[in-house]
Amino acid sequence: MAERICVAQIGGAHGLRGEVKLKSFTADPMAVSGYGPLTTEDGSATFEIEAVRPAKGHLVARFRGVEDRNAAERLANVRLFVPRERLPPLATDEFYHADLIGLSAVAADGAAIGTVVAIHDFGAGDILEVQPQAGRTTIMVPFTAACVPSIDIAPPEDAMKDSGGATD
Repeated sequence: MAERICVAQIGGAHGLRGEVKLKSFTADPMAVSGYGPLTTEDGSATFEIEAVRPAKGHLVARFRGVEDRNAAERLANVRLFVPRERLPPLATDEFYHADLIGLSAVAADGAAIGTVVAIHDFGAGDILEVQPQAGRTTIMVPFTAACVPSIDIAPPEDAMKDSGGATD
């Protein structure tokens, strides 16, 4: 399972005073401000949210040390992560999208389809990107109950023994 979870992505600058457009990947978008410092994917930079407010289709955030539009523009498309232990505990039937990466996708008849390599949201709902077993071009599968009726993720203590699987 992922040790760090992507909780947001910076879209671009907002205004002239260093604010950025922020897409939150948390169930409650405003919760992103409560998880403490956010780090870049490679861990090379850390950001602290000083203020955040909702806007149409995104959040507007101000990070400590980002004082002007030029600094904000340099952060465009940066993905922001937190350690998994800072996130709230999950219910039995819940999971983080990051937990799906690397799972096996299996058809209803048990035939292997491939491996989940990414989850995308293009605005109309989540899509699983699956790399077929034969190494062909990836396929996109709507992440709906009709296409993915069950998900089997090994509990954390069993994660090393069994990688789980997604049923398609």
